[in-house]
Formats: sequence, structure tokens, C-alpha cells
Amino acid sequence: MTERDVVLNELAQGLRPMSQGIAWFDALHPEEQSEALVFLRHHCVQARAVAEDGPEGIRRAGLRPTHTPAVLITRGRINEQLGKIASLAPRDERRKAFRLLVAMLAIADERRRERSCSNGCGHWWHRLSAAD
Repeated sequence: MTERDVVLNELAQGLRPMSQGIAWFDALHPEEQSEALVFLRHHCVQARAVAEDGPEGIRRAGLRPTHTPAVLITRGRINEQLGKIASLAPRDERRKAFRLLVAMLAIADERRRERSCSNGCGHWWHRLSAAD
């Protein structure tokens, strides 16, 4: 597990405030930001994010429905849209994409915890709060 893994999972679980997450993300080089977004996209897919999570993700991320990542998340196949969001290039769009992908991961992972991990699991990221 890397620092990035821990930071992103702490953000998704609400163990770290988003203001710290944004500061962390903004301090990354553009290539590292892209890697973080791709990582988030991958984990949203692995956690089984669904298109119906989009409106709640937009709300949690604090985005307006007209922001590019918000528009994308509500259009078409979720896996393709997550990929488009992760590949946004302008700095402001990347920051919005980061917030939305963290929110989408949070929603999907909460559902996974309830359905598959409520009696315990081997996911290291589900033990972060116990490690504090």
C-alpha cells in the first residue's frame, strides 16, 4: 500500500477532510494527478459503481450539474464515463473530477461494505479507521 492508496481511501471513507484531499491533489505533478484519477476510476469500477450513483456523487462532490464531470457521469455507460472523467486535462476540471471520483468511490464502497463485507473482510482499506 502506498501513501496515495491510504489518502484516497481515507477521503472516500470520510476519515480525511476533502480540503486536505484537494491540497494533496493540487500538490501533485500533472502526471501524478492523472495517475491518481486513473487509480480512482479503477477503484470505482472494482467497487462496482453504477450509473444510478451519479446524482448522489455529484451532490457529495459539491458540483453543479453543468460541470463537465457531472455531465459526463450522467451520460451513457458508467465505465466509459468514469474513464472520460479520469482523463480530463484542464486543471479546474481535474480538481472537479477528483472530487467526483472520490465521491463515487465512497458510494460504491459503502454499498460493498453493506452487502459483502458487513461480517468482516480482507480488504486492508476497510480497516483504516481501526489503524488510527
